[in-house]
Amino acid sequence: MKKTMMTMAIAGALTLGATQLVPLQAEAVGNGPNYGGNETINTSILSTYSEMASYLQKQAAKQKDMELEVIGQSVKGRDLYLVKYMKNPENPTILFLTQQHGNEQLTTEGALEFIKHLGTGKMKGVTDNVNILIVPMLNPDGAMGDVDFPLDDYVASGDRHLTRYNALGVDLNRDHVSKIQPETRALHERVMSAYDIDYMIDLHHQGTDRVINGDELVSGSILYPTTPNVDPSVLEGSKQLGAVVYDTLSKKGWGHLGKYPGGSAETISRNGIAVEYGISTLLFEMRGMSDHEYDSYVLGQKSNGYLIKQTIETLDSTVRAIADGSIRSKDVSFWDELPTQTSRQSEE
Repeated sequence: MKKTMMTMAIAGALTLGATQLVPLQAEAVGNGPNYGGNETINTSILSTYSEMASYLQKQAAKQKDMELEVIGQSVKGRDLYLVKYMKNPENPTILFLTQQHGNEQLTTEGALEFIKHLGTGKMKGVTDNVNILIVPMLNPDGAMGDVDFPLDDYVASGDRHLTRYNALGVDLNRDHVSKIQPETRALHERVMSAYDIDYMIDLHHQGTDRVINGDELVSGSILYPTTPNVDPSVLEGSKQLGAVVYDTLSKKGWGHLGKYPGGSAETISRNGIAVEYGISTLLFEMRGMSDHEYDSYVLGQKSNGYLIKQTIETLDSTVRAIADGSIRSKDVSFWDELPTQTSRQSEE
């Protein structure tokens, strides 16, 4: 891949297990930089769809435990990929889902880096006890700006614009009941229905101005299913999944999480998938977006490093906690004290 995370001048900070992230701390916990019209946002530093596909194929050729499956095609005919590590069908299984919204790409960059690490000695033995599924880019048309509506007002420069919606202007994360779009249909038919999944983390991005405790900017926010129809045991597992993420990131100097103020609609994956399949789900909203028509939603590129690192740490910690069974003993009482984030401009 020509333009990977390593082109972002943060290579040293992306190594799993790094103990010192001093260069990133000033950019974390909301300290900047926002876009604000003051810096260039260049999408050419992000992986294109073709580069992602090539990267996945190369990793599959290198890693004996990795399988790569095409689960369907997007509106514009791009293959939708599923990465699989499945040594034992009886093991608990976690799914990581990224880029339902095409302009929320740093989670995908982190997932690609994590896939590489799954093939190294640092993860030796971990995948013996947990199955891992990764959908690294559910909305490739939106990610490439190959859509049937104008993107004239979008902020970024570079080789493309990135948009929230799929090629037909549909929000895929509102299509988990009807399943009309080919991308959501592929996810449900070829992943959710095909595998016995226990946990899912749905990785997104949010605006740059989200705060807790009055004026403390966050690096991200998390939330369990909030539909009243979710089974209590599924809800408990979701809260334990959140506890793993919170306990991991709250120890970092650059991690500062709030509670996402989400609704109960089951058209949203976090709610609908928990109810339909009995899967414990967690929403994770990273700070800032790669591109948007609203300036205040776009985060300056100097913040890319800690957001990618935040994704890697999230995937690593949850995989390990499921593999060793420690997730089942996690204390979920922190949810009662975790402040719900608001916006500096207005409440969510």
